[in-house]
Amino acid sequence: MPLTPETLSRHELVGLDVEVVAASNPDAIGISGVVVVETTQTLTIEGADRVWHVPKDSATFAFTLDDGPRVRVEGETLVARPARRTENSGDSKWR
Repeated sequence: MPLTPETLSRHELVGLDVEVVAASNPDAIGISGVVVVETTQTLTIEGADRVWHVPKDSATFAFTLDDGPRVRVEGETLVARPARRTENSGDSKWR
């Protein structure tokens, strides 16, 4: 399945450029860099000068795809084990 704005939530997020565009913690807004680790509840974002752990459920992210478009995603839709969220079979709500 190709990585498109419609299928972003079904793909691996590690390695994608991301920016926090909204968050319940105002200090998190504007954090940007590359996703280096994804857990069930957080994205670890490596910026130019430091690494942040941002909770998924309280933030909105803007991912930049390789072909240029920015995709805005509500973090609560990403809350799941990465392997479960990206699977292609079974009873996943992500199919």
